[in-house]
Amino acid sequence: MSHTYLTTQELSERIKYTPRTIRNELKDSVLIEGIHYIRPFGGRKILYVWEEIEKDMRVGVSGSINAMALQ
Repeated sequence: MSHTYLTTQELSERIKYTPRTIRNELKDSVLIEGIHYIRPFGGRKILYVWEEIEKDMRVGVSGSINAMALQ
């Protein structure tokens, strides 16, 4: 399986959050290292795994819709 790796700026453009929000609010709370992002070669650079982020974003939406249907 191939993955699409994005910088913080590229992810920001796709999900419509500022890079600052991604770094300060989402990283390590919603976006988990090893699942949603990696640090290649043990460095400081962070690359986000688009397929994992997109999958989890969709699960959150479908989960909310299912919860509303049960009410």
